[in-house]
Amino acid sequence: MVDVEATGSSSRRHRVVEVAVVQLDDERRVQGEYSTLIDPEGPVGPTHIHGIEQHHLLPAPRFGGIAARLAALLRGRVLVGHNVGCDRAFLAAEFDRAGIVMPDVPTVCTMRLAEESFGAPYGLSLRACARAAGISGWAAHTALGDARASGQLFARCAPQDRGELAEAAAVPWPASAHMTGEGARWIARRAGFSPFAAAGNGDERDRRMVSSGRHGGA
Repeated sequence: MVDVEATGSSSRRHRVVEVAVVQLDDERRVQGEYSTLIDPEGPVGPTHIHGIEQHHLLPAPRFGGIAARLAALLRGRVLVGHNVGCDRAFLAAEFDRAGIVMPDVPTVCTMRLAEESFGAPYGLSLRACARAAGISGWAAHTALGDARASGQLFARCAPQDRGELAEAAAVPWPASAHMTGEGARWIARRAGFSPFAAAGNGDERDRRMVSSGRHGGA
């Protein structure tokens, strides 16, 4: 699962301000969760949507500083997300700015999966699709919160027998030796950082964005 928060809607003109990756195993269990704020080297954009203010980014790395580690997290993985084409476009643009060509990895869109599974009784936004699937209680418009919700949608909607994983394993990524900034520190959101209530039920949940992972990821 992948999700980005950005300074605007255009991957050409705007920048990523937060990225999250949630890794699932073959049983669709969470293996690891990783997220970081990213310095967009300019205005943060719609704070009223993503909750990120300029001063939150003072310790955050630039994308080039986390590109190598992010590529390692995505290597061999299917790129899954809600309206995943948008997330992929932003990631490809940021990798390009860092001098890295993002390969043509297989993608799965949870928006389309949810539409096929439940129709669109409330619309096609992540919140609407999650509502149709009975998913609630995540920190909406945070990269990790939305990646988690997309992961739950995927687990409920995607057929078990899919061929994308084998395809992803064969996709060659640039060697990390050719990337810079591999050791840049990832800076996650802290508890209470976001002004938004948890999506679906209005509860004020713990919003710590974690960077952790269990061994054995595919």
